[in-house]
Amino acid sequence: MRDHAWAVAALAVLTALGFVIFPGHTYLQSDTQIYVPILERLNDPTLYDKEIVARYPHVSFTIYDEVSIALRKLTGMRFQHALQLQQIVFRFCALLGVYLIGLAMRFSMSHAVLLAACYGLGATINGPAVLTFEYEPVPRANAMGLTILAFGLVAQGKHMWAAIAAGIAFLYHVPAVWPFWCAYFLLALLPAAPERMRARIRGLIPMAAAVLLLFVFSQLQGGEKQQFFTTIDSLWESAIRTRASYLFVSLWSLHQPWQYLILWIAAILAAWQLRERIPSDFRWLALSCSTLGLLSMPVSYLLLEQYKWSLMPQIQPMRALLYVTAMAVILCASAAIHSASKGAFAAALGWLLITFAPCVQTRTILALFDWNNPIYRQAGFAAVSLAIIVLFALWVSSRWKAGAAGVVAIALCLPYLTPKLSKVTNYPPLHHPELDELARWARDNTSKDALFLFPDAGRNLHPGVFRAEGLRALYVDWKGGGQINFMRDFLPLWQPRWREAAERAFDPSQWTRYRQYGVDYIAVYRKGPAPNAEPVYVNRKYAVYRVP
Repeated sequence: MRDHAWAVAALAVLTALGFVIFPGHTYLQSDTQIYVPILERLNDPTLYDKEIVARYPHVSFTIYDEVSIALRKLTGMRFQHALQLQQIVFRFCALLGVYLIGLAMRFSMSHAVLLAACYGLGATINGPAVLTFEYEPVPRANAMGLTILAFGLVAQGKHMWAAIAAGIAFLYHVPAVWPFWCAYFLLALLPAAPERMRARIRGLIPMAAAVLLLFVFSQLQGGEKQQFFTTIDSLWESAIRTRASYLFVSLWSLHQPWQYLILWIAAILAAWQLRERIPSDFRWLALSCSTLGLLSMPVSYLLLEQYKWSLMPQIQPMRALLYVTAMAVILCASAAIHSASKGAFAAALGWLLITFAPCVQTRTILALFDWNNPIYRQAGFAAVSLAIIVLFALWVSSRWKAGAAGVVAIALCLPYLTPKLSKVTNYPPLHHPELDELARWARDNTSKDALFLFPDAGRNLHPGVFRAEGLRALYVDWKGGGQINFMRDFLPLWQPRWREAAERAFDPSQWTRYRQYGVDYIAVYRKGPAPNAEPVYVNRKYAVYRVP
């Protein structure tokens, strides 16, 4: 392992660059707006007594809450830092997994680092609204990091260690890991040499242990009313279609499913190109998971849209499409390195174009052919530019031994070059000082059971940031409505509140009606109409009024 010290250091630097520069990271930008209040209430039950999101948690079937709360208690750090610490560790695990895949294909250490760097750029999975490298420190991010590590360990023949990594991933987030375990279970049934068969079967033991542990933890925590085996009624379905339309493949644009078929075919062709190098067990897992991801679209259509199974909005099977993109990136980048080593640089360029296409856009890879749109044209230019830069590094390394250092240097530059060339913005700016000031004022000057409402926020995400940072309950917000995916009982709580207090336009002359809902304070944007009353707090962007 000492021989790999510099490579591990390079992976650590890539992890840091990816966290800070590209693909970057966020906090309270998306799902952490829900998880953080849940964690705060589990840690301190006196908080969020009137917050419906925190009182209806959905973390019984994950160790995300137990690990995060334990880290907070052991270290004294805030939840933000406890969550981001896990995010960084598991991002490193993902890069290490891809590095191990590269070594298993008999690439040099510098080329294996380059392979990890290509995967570390991440990709947006259009349609199911998921990422190969999550920006937010959520359970799925932790689970995917460990699962990619498991792929690398299988490629190295370390089945027991791979199973332990995937078992912990299962404890973090079942929906992210099920394709791997389905593929691994089938792998264990395939005929092989006796020793390999025994290694595969032993790998099933950690899975069984993970299932048992998850059941025990869920029973100890309890308190949730998730419905796994019931039918989605028409009212529930209508709300889900409005609030989470990405769950319904019938609502996707026509070009979205086609891009995954293209990436799936590319992965198969790349695996064929690598047939002399690729370990058979890894090839089976990679292509099986990719195929399961592709099949998740018709399966989701059948089980969710036709049979209306209540488990589907919770599992969200089409998020398995991330395996299609992830495996395509890993295999195509590997095929590029292999082709370059054989002197087939034209083929290597083609593989690299497929590698970078998912990384430089946030919509669909097919949009890269639309050169009439300046955004897509820029993304296409970036994919071509990155492919040429990496190809040049591979050419140099094939000619001179010292070129290995250049390959690593280019690998470390990718997190900087990609956003510069593509001009892609992975996430819009959300946080600003005035919002932090408002949250700090609420935390310091209002009671723990105060109930706030942002009546003119609409579908804006600022209220969710306030809820988490201010440690105060919201009457209703758009992001919180996502809980209807997990619990039918949440719908009659959230939907009437949304319709009566947030969906219709804010009328400042009727602001006192919010008292009947139990609202203590309303926070409005200063650019809009304001109640005819004296605010109790004001800054450049917000004014807060006490509801009489």
